[in-house]
Amino acid sequence: MNTRVALSLTLALFFLCGADAATITFNNKCSYTVWPGTLTGDQKPQLSKTGFELASGASTTVNVPSPWSGRFWGRTGCSSSSGKFTCATADCGSGQVACNGKGAVPPATLIELTVASNKGKDYYDVSNVDGFNVPMSIAPQGGSGQCKKSSCPANINNVCPAELQVKSGGKVVACKSACLAFNKPEYCCTGTHNTADKCPPTSYSQFFEKQCPDAYSYAFDDKNSSFTCSAWPNYTITFCPAP
Repeated sequence: MNTRVALSLTLALFFLCGADAATITFNNKCSYTVWPGTLTGDQKPQLSKTGFELASGASTTVNVPSPWSGRFWGRTGCSSSSGKFTCATADCGSGQVACNGKGAVPPATLIELTVASNKGKDYYDVSNVDGFNVPMSIAPQGGSGQCKKSSCPANINNVCPAELQVKSGGKVVACKSACLAFNKPEYCCTGTHNTADKCPPTSYSQFFEKQCPDAYSYAFDDKNSSFTCSAWPNYTITFCPAP
């Protein structure tokens, strides 16, 4: 095989398998600064931005390749002390603004996204399975199919049950999941409760469901919480979206 043919094949494979398939736009509609985090799954290379500061009213973009699967979240109450960066909620433990392949420490509102190959069907959702810290939404731009927005616009911290509350400076800054708070199989859907029929909704998951019906409230809350869109849409992720 000559050099020109080899180069053509390499470029073809790049555009088919490794090209950017979607642009993720992050908008901060909160009245406070949020530090978004990104995590690529399946031990694949991380995105160009794994953590960054997003002031109130600001926006920025990140490109995502195809195929890709991972999650996004927002850290709050962040600061640097003695050269170490830490956050009051959803800290990723890297000690830096960039998360560098580390995930959010619960409780944390999560957006989960799987970008398909060859313009197939993407899957996305907002999840409160790991608890809640900041309102979030994800909305496809373009694409084909249902392509509906998934959103948790309610500030669950304002109504979080006392036994689930996480406080900082006397203020409720996050709301734990029942799994995190009590670590019992019936709340975590583990052990003998690891199937949908053996792990029905609890009063705690129903609380999260009532606040944000479109978001995952516990592990087996698939019916109305998983969304799809095809043909490589772009996505807008908003912190503190409008109700």
